[in-house]
Amino acid sequence: MKALRTPENRFEELSGFDFEPHYLQVDDFEGGELRLHYLDEGPRDAPVVLLMHGEPSWCYLYRKMIPAITAAGYRAIAPDLIGFGRSDKPADRNDYTYARHVGWIQSFLDQLDLRAINLVCQDWGGLLGLRLVAENPDRFASVVAANTFLPTGDTDLGPAFKKWRQFSQETPQFHVAGVIKGGTVTPLAQAVIDAYNAPFPDESFKEGVRQFPTLVPASPEDPATEANRQAWKVLSQWQKPFLTAFSDQDPITKGADRYFQKFIPGTKGQDHVTIKNGGHFLQEDQGEALAEVVVRFLREQHTVS
Repeated sequence: MKALRTPENRFEELSGFDFEPHYLQVDDFEGGELRLHYLDEGPRDAPVVLLMHGEPSWCYLYRKMIPAITAAGYRAIAPDLIGFGRSDKPADRNDYTYARHVGWIQSFLDQLDLRAINLVCQDWGGLLGLRLVAENPDRFASVVAANTFLPTGDTDLGPAFKKWRQFSQETPQFHVAGVIKGGTVTPLAQAVIDAYNAPFPDESFKEGVRQFPTLVPASPEDPATEANRQAWKVLSQWQKPFLTAFSDQDPITKGADRYFQKFIPGTKGQDHVTIKNGGHFLQEDQGEALAEVVVRFLREQHTVS
């Protein structure tokens, strides 16, 4: 598999992002390997908080949350999905599939031997993270779902998502930071815009960014439909703590929090929140507020004494 690697100098002196990079290798499923980047902050023996980003962001999205999570005594781990951030970027769009993305993060969990994981997921972080929860229920202790969902293709994805998917395929230049900006309700400084663009020197690095919207199951015949249906069978019996923390201004995932609350037993009795003044990328708009919600939720589970 041909893959591109963003030059390291693109990540120098990013605004508010003073974290040490970590790397491991994952199988590319074609006889080779890909390099996957992740952040690993806080005590190594502390309870794990796994921070999963989505499309088209990278772990930079969690820079406001990591200090609060580690200060509370947790270990914050934030991977870059393959095709994003500092991780390698396969050069052919066909190399990106839902199943491969699940496999790449599965390998990541296996190699780090993560246990008792507290998942925080947004956007595709949930489409992947919740699949992993369902396929590795004993590895996970709790879930915080923020502006995400797990579609099977059995229900309509809604006009906002369809508009986004059409835009992603038709725009001649995919302005990554412009998408982030469009999904926030607070202004982004130029340094922040530059940071979101940093992983993508030119359009050739954006094959994964382009492909992701097409991988969301939109019909019952989608290749990921059956696996996601099986995941829902597990989640519909999930008794461990499951919190929804959606923002108030996200047209893409609006209402999915209520769906989770209706069908996942672990949501019962939880203090679900709607975070004010947040768009789709609520970690960018209200990262500190979301971190407070996560820490409070984890402390209620008595994860840290």
